[in-house]
Amino acid sequence: MAENNKKKNPFSIYWIYGFIAVAIIGFQLFNSSESSSVVKNQQSFFELAEKGYVSHVFIVNKVRADFKLTKEGRDFVQNSTEGELSKMGKAFKNKSRLKNSDPTFKMELIDAGNFENNIEKINENLKKEHKNQISYEPKTEVDYLGSILSFLLPIIILVAIWMFVMRRMGGGAGGGGGQIFNIGKSKAKMYEKGKSTNKTFKDVAGLQEAKVEIQEIVEFLKEPKKYTDLGAKIPKGALLVGPPGTGKTLLAKAVAGEAQVPFFALSGSDFVEMFVGVGASRVRDLFKQAKEKAPSIIFIDEIDAIGRARGKGNGFGSNDERENTLNQLLTEMDGFETNSGVIILAATNRADVLDKALTRAGRFDRQIYVDMPDINERKEIFLVHLKPIKLDEKIDVDFLAKQTPGFSGADIANLCNEAALIAARHKKDHVEKQDFLDAVDRIVGGLEKKNKIITKEEKRSIAFHEAGHATISWMLEYANPLIKVTIVPRGNSLGAAWYLPEERSITTTEQILDDMCSALGGRAAEKLIFGKISTGALSDLEKVTKQAYAMVTVYGLNEKIGNISFYDSQGRESFTKPYSDYTAKTIDEEVSKLIESQYQRALDILTENKDKLTLLAEKLLESEVIFKEDLVTIFGKRQWGVEETPLLDTDLLSEDSNVTKEKSIEGNIPSLESLENESEDSNESEPEKKEEVE
Repeated sequence: MAENNKKKNPFSIYWIYGFIAVAIIGFQLFNSSESSSVVKNQQSFFELAEKGYVSHVFIVNKVRADFKLTKEGRDFVQNSTEGELSKMGKAFKNKSRLKNSDPTFKMELIDAGNFENNIEKINENLKKEHKNQISYEPKTEVDYLGSILSFLLPIIILVAIWMFVMRRMGGGAGGGGGQIFNIGKSKAKMYEKGKSTNKTFKDVAGLQEAKVEIQEIVEFLKEPKKYTDLGAKIPKGALLVGPPGTGKTLLAKAVAGEAQVPFFALSGSDFVEMFVGVGASRVRDLFKQAKEKAPSIIFIDEIDAIGRARGKGNGFGSNDERENTLNQLLTEMDGFETNSGVIILAATNRADVLDKALTRAGRFDRQIYVDMPDINERKEIFLVHLKPIKLDEKIDVDFLAKQTPGFSGADIANLCNEAALIAARHKKDHVEKQDFLDAVDRIVGGLEKKNKIITKEEKRSIAFHEAGHATISWMLEYANPLIKVTIVPRGNSLGAAWYLPEERSITTTEQILDDMCSALGGRAAEKLIFGKISTGALSDLEKVTKQAYAMVTVYGLNEKIGNISFYDSQGRESFTKPYSDYTAKTIDEEVSKLIESQYQRALDILTENKDKLTLLAEKLLESEVIFKEDLVTIFGKRQWGVEETPLLDTDLLSEDSNVTKEKSIEGNIPSLESLENESEDSNESEPEKKEEVE
């Protein structure tokens, strides 16, 4: 690799600033030294003049009088006492100066004409006394330095303000001081041969398949002959795709730490600026730097900020500047000129909105899907994040991995930190198992609010609502195993039934229907016991409605609509429906039938078990929290074989939270969670708040 490190110019503009500052300070000191000869008391001057002690006076520009003392005057001042000198003024106190030289004293004039008249009167008196008269004459002085400063100072101030504003508009310290002339420079941060980053592949737990492909790129840069001998070519780019918090950026940091080549890291938003053409200019500058340092790697995080499909939403505020930036990026990645030796890594959690020209082979040759970790990968992630924490000897990492289905790597890191904070809050020496369980409660359910004001009627209604969920889930074959039920308010919910969802890859119709029935159990219990319903089932109804519409319009699980999916993975039908009004009416009818049938099913089950439902609700009112063992006591052992959970008081997943990531046989079929997120056109999801819907 060619060395292009240029020697820094020792001259800097700051030397000019320093020179100007020193000159101003010196000028001030010079003026201050002259100020010691300034006579501020004109009465002292006239007293000396009347005695004949003043030899000559120059009236300078009619604003100042410069005068000298005669030899007798100097002797008079030297022989004066301290009291007399204090009356005469500060200018005469330096006796040694009077003895060694013939100094000139300065005195400001208020009225030059009146001053001359006084001198004339004094001269007349001196003439009568036969003393030497005072000679005086006008004198003109030009202050060249003051004139120059008065002319240049406003200009200097205006230039300084302009430079300050342009520096702020240019992005601060980026690109050679951040001046306006460097606004088109790339903001990428370069890591040279692993410096400035302490992450390696050993710090990335799980993600075995993703690490294999990423490591292959690093190995190609280290040992290219191993691949070129077989005729292989290095991939031009790799796109990391996956939900938030799964470790995409962490993989890139590991590449920066492992690769022995320059690594340029920046975000997609770094190309965006208020000036037209800046984004494309920064792309050109980025690739220019990368080519000069080749072989090198460029990492663009959140590439969807500039990589969204072109042509969407024209006439509705489309961003031409963003499209120009994307066009320049496409040209640099695989255009007329070759970019040999430059590899592009990018990360996004919205690969569905990226332009097809960006994701084609030749630009991003491979897409690496970084999925939510399974139980084994969660164990590896826990082992990484538990290293700096003082743990109790009884902590079982396998237990923690089993109790966190659907958690991403970022969620697990947050869980470990929250557990340590809880342990410190209770002044413990070590972090115990219960601290982790409390941390899960805090993250998934929210902050506990025991002091929330709830009336007895509301509390009774909440108890039967949650007991209804628990009863239905216990009676249905495919419902998620229940762990505990609580009526203690947490976050925005007044109560919750907590489940440990099964980790599965596909979902059947029966599983979704059982889950819908379980979600409607709360409202059914209110109707059965009180004969009226409340607004407490809002989150249940929202979840069930989305599930029903997904069954009918996305997954093709409705007999009347048939094997048709109206899901648009590219989001091109945002303003039009891909079906007729008649079909829309049929969809609404089928969704309503699905929900009402499961609601009636829940009512029937609760009616058959009304006495047990009442016992469960009364138990819940008494203790506020009940566990699976209480359900076994009331309902008996569940007839369907369910793997026993390690700990009965494990409270994980709330009914009021989002659904888990559902994976289908075809990897590009959306999950219910992704459908919910796309309805809001948001890049964010909440993987830590999950309840499985399959």
